Amino acid sequence: MNNTNILITTTENIPGKQYEIIGEVFGLTTQSKNVVKNIGAGLKNIVGGEIKAYTELLTEARDIAIERLQENAVKMGADAVVMMRFDSDSISQDMETVAAYGTAVKFK
Repeated sequence: MNNTNILITTTENIPGKQYEIIGEVFGLTTQSKNVVKNIGAGLKNIVGGEIKAYTELLTEARDIAIERLQENAVKMGADAVVMMRFDSDSISQDMETVAAYGTAVKFK
């Protein structure tokens, strides 16, 4: 099964579908910022506004976490992931970890 066939939803129920729960599924990544972008972010901190380097970092980390969640769901034999959520945390000033997690399910 291709990863793109895995339905991921933040809801508990999928309209019109019955399923059995397989178990918890996770996708994790830790990303670090580019040193040059980090200097620019420091300057932006002084004047205010969006820090695009951080936004890009978190967007990339989120996308990788979802991709890994899908890969893990496929390995478990899942058809979908319900109740998907994100969690993130800073490991240090220039590293961010993102987890995508949910419940892997198999359609009946």
